[in-house]
Amino acid sequence: MSARPSASRDPRLSLSVQYAVRSQGLPSRSQLRRWARAALERDARVTVRIVGGGEARTLNYHFRGKNRPTNVLTFLMRERPRLEGDLALCAPVIAREARSQHKSARAHYAHLVVHGVLHLQGYDHGREREARLMERRETQIVTRLGFPDPYRGNA
Repeated sequence: MSARPSASRDPRLSLSVQYAVRSQGLPSRSQLRRWARAALERDARVTVRIVGGGEARTLNYHFRGKNRPTNVLTFLMRERPRLEGDLALCAPVIAREARSQHKSARAHYAHLVVHGVLHLQGYDHGREREARLMERRETQIVTRLGFPDPYRGNA
C-alpha cells in the first residue's frame, strides 16, 4: 500500500476523461476531477473512461476472466516516478446499482472514482483486514465530499 499524503503540498493530478457512451446523468469532467483529487495521495496521471456494457464486459473478461460487465475496473500502468493508470466506469452498471441501492447516480460515481483511485495507489480489498482499511478510507473521502457513507444508508 502507498504512503500517506505529504503535508507539504497537494498531489498534482493530470486527468483525461473519455466518454465512450451517451447517457443521462453522466458526471462532468470537473466532478470527476474533484472526486479523483480527493482520493489522491501522490502525483498522478489518470484517464477516466466511461464505457458501455459491451466494452466493460470485454475488458473484464480480457483482464479478469469474468464474462460480465462490472462497475469499475482499474488499470495501473506505472507507479514511478509518477503514478499512471486508467479507470473504466461502466455507465449502465453504475446506473442499475445506484437504483437498486437507493442512491443517487452522482453519489455512486463519486464512490467508484474514489475506490478506483485508491486501487491505483495500492489499496486492495482482497483480504478482510485490507478491505476494512480500504472501506474506512473510502468512507472518509466520500463523506468529506458531502456524500453519505457508501456502505450505509442512502445517498
